[in-house]
Amino acid sequence: MKAMQLSAWQTPPEIREVPEPEPGPGEVVIRVAGAGACHSDLHLLHDFAPGMMPWNPPFTLGHENAGWVHTLGAGVSGFSVGEPVAVYGPWGCGRCKRCQVGMENYCERAADQPAAGGGLGYDGGMAEYMLVPAARLLVPLGDLDPVEAAPLTDAALTPYHAIKRSLPLLTPGATAVAIGIGGLGHLGVQILRALTAARIIAVDNRPEALRLAERSGADHAVRAGDDAAGEIRDLTEGLGADVVVDFVGVDATLALATAVARPRSDITVVGIGGGTVPFGFFSVPYEASLATTYWGSRPELMEVLELARHGRIKTEVHRFPLEEGPQVYERLAAGEFTGRAVITPNS
Repeated sequence: MKAMQLSAWQTPPEIREVPEPEPGPGEVVIRVAGAGACHSDLHLLHDFAPGMMPWNPPFTLGHENAGWVHTLGAGVSGFSVGEPVAVYGPWGCGRCKRCQVGMENYCERAADQPAAGGGLGYDGGMAEYMLVPAARLLVPLGDLDPVEAAPLTDAALTPYHAIKRSLPLLTPGATAVAIGIGGLGHLGVQILRALTAARIIAVDNRPEALRLAERSGADHAVRAGDDAAGEIRDLTEGLGADVVVDFVGVDATLALATAVARPRSDITVVGIGGGTVPFGFFSVPYEASLATTYWGSRPELMEVLELARHGRIKTEVHRFPLEEGPQVYERLAAGEFTGRAVITPNS
């Protein structure tokens, strides 16, 4: 079968011919409907070097995956061939306390695992078929389109987890700021709208992204730049934001996040842009919480899929065949996409 693989660190992805996977006991093979092209994949392609991760190429890319059950390994029950499923992305040990409650994103034995998940050391979904090592990592989709559901496993789950931890602050009359309206950010705005009655301010430097933010439910769209902090302060009558979610994570966006947060706020960094922010007594608002988050839990993925099933969130999807995958990553690196690019190997 054909697969888009990273064959070595700091090299472009390539379409290769690889063996079709066969499931062992407890494993499942899915026929892939869609695999999202995530901005974090660009770090795999461009930034990581030998020795930086405990796992190495070659492996098939794609950590946002959905499709149909193709083959069941011995002992697997609860799923049927042809059933549409989403793949929960972070793969932990399955045995520690956090994995047992579905928080494999924070597996206590993560350092001992041979890889982090499909598309992250293990073979991912940018291929005709994908091996999933345990049935617990599959979530039924019901009547959801698997292509549109694929990005929900990260592009929606990650902001959902980040926003959910701050829900006590997002009371009616509160303000939430979302910085970076791309694949995750446009879903983050929708999640804020679905879960809260807070005022939502979206920030980006691209006019098309700000238009997407408004379509997604933002109350205000602010152009990134020197005037952004002042404009957000004006919109909040000088108070600042109760919650800021930074989907970019570079120095400039982190500086904006701390500049517009109010005392006793949450500043959550989701983007892995590599930025830093000074931390000291006078450098952040009093009692502001500054945190990073990674992905989300399996129960939270089920909640995300319910939001999608009821029409509360919807990914803006751009579909591409597997053969165009390398060009998709070039366009992603150039910032050409709003929403999410999805590779459809079996289209």
